[in-house]
Amino acid sequence: MTVPELIDARELRTALTGTLESGARFVGAWATADGGWRVALATVQGTRVLVCTPAGGRVDSIVQTVGAAVWDEREAHDLYGLEFDGHEPLRTLVDHSAALEAWTTPVRGGGVHQVAVGPIHAGVIESGHFRFHCVGDRILALDPRLFYKHRGLERAAEGRGYGQALPYAARACAACSVANTVAYAQAVEDAVGLWPPAELRRQRTLLLELERAYNHLNDIGAVCAGVGFAPGSMAFAVLKDRAQELCRQAFGHRFLFGAVAVGHGPATLDAAQADALRAQLRELRADAAAAWRDLEFSASLQARLDGVGVLSHDRALQFGAVGPAARASGVVRDVRTDSPRLAYMGFVPASLPQAGGDVAARFQIRAAELEATWELLDGLLSEPLTRSAATWQEPGGGVGVGRVESPRGETVCMVELAAGRVARLHLRSASYANWPALADATAGNLLPDFPLINKSFELCYACVDR
Repeated sequence: MTVPELIDARELRTALTGTLESGARFVGAWATADGGWRVALATVQGTRVLVCTPAGGRVDSIVQTVGAAVWDEREAHDLYGLEFDGHEPLRTLVDHSAALEAWTTPVRGGGVHQVAVGPIHAGVIESGHFRFHCVGDRILALDPRLFYKHRGLERAAEGRGYGQALPYAARACAACSVANTVAYAQAVEDAVGLWPPAELRRQRTLLLELERAYNHLNDIGAVCAGVGFAPGSMAFAVLKDRAQELCRQAFGHRFLFGAVAVGHGPATLDAAQADALRAQLRELRADAAAAWRDLEFSASLQARLDGVGVLSHDRALQFGAVGPAARASGVVRDVRTDSPRLAYMGFVPASLPQAGGDVAARFQIRAAELEATWELLDGLLSEPLTRSAATWQEPGGGVGVGRVESPRGETVCMVELAAGRVARLHLRSASYANWPALADATAGNLLPDFPLINKSFELCYACVDR
């Protein structure tokens, strides 16, 4: 159970520093409409939420201690008007009415120029603007500007029953719908005092790994597309489509919409259906392995990946990178190793012998993670999937946090309830956490390599434009 810890705003930085020194890890921060400020930390015992009310709307910034909080503070400033003392410059993030110099990095010198890409792109993708500061074709810095389709999902969920609010988390992003919804369900169950039994944990884990499988297949193909290697791009596009078709056949939707609910598990499979899905996944696994071997022996493809878009181990830690992007840089951290509300007992995250943090490493880590996912799915489907419901554990404290390893890394959902209704919903997706790291990995590379670097992270725009 998550118990909010009320502290004086003037003591926030001190309390945070002490908690981090004891081994805690920052997992998100968010503001509330009444001027409150929340900071969530993952600890060995669970998730701590530090709660304070900044006097006069001002609070000490924590970015000097936690680099991963930069976007959280910038967003809270733009949307809720909080001022963060010590965050200099406090550039705009969500407010697109600001002048260019209010949100971009000042870069000066001989031959320095800017290249603007987006927000409208040639491909069928979400809106995103990238402002490159360059000398010739060499990128000095990148300022990404997202939040073009701020849909107000979090605010729309407020005042609704937690069952009615679930679709707002689910629809934040189709490709991450299971991860977002499971994180939301966990947060609500934490807030009200429910605990998922073994069958519900197994069901949710199965759905999460199915979502991870089709995303990783897609992302491997995306890297191939980033260098114009059509055979690999097409092969993995077909594999991804097959994986999504299996999702549709088994649970009624290619993106698994409607398969997760708060307090119970609506998805079921009888013995014959479970066996059939298991057999089809084994065929898909074999075909994916064969397609991957072709990529490994394509010298022209491999030569384009080494040394491009390096995110170092130290920078990954500094920016709070998560998921495959972090593990490719040697930060072997995976929420699945600490997920008592899911069926990952004994899980060991994939790692690379040499985690170079470049496009090649991000390419390879996904293939390694796919092997772990196939194994998990095979075991999870060894029995039929039956309906189950969460059980009461102890009265909740009205505040809950759910943390789930999505295909892109740790996704965190925070829920505050009042009289059984959602008073505040905040979704911090893995893409949100990784966009600043992507910008850092881009610096020093050639401008024509950005599409490749971008695809090696393969982050969601929609998860940010919530």
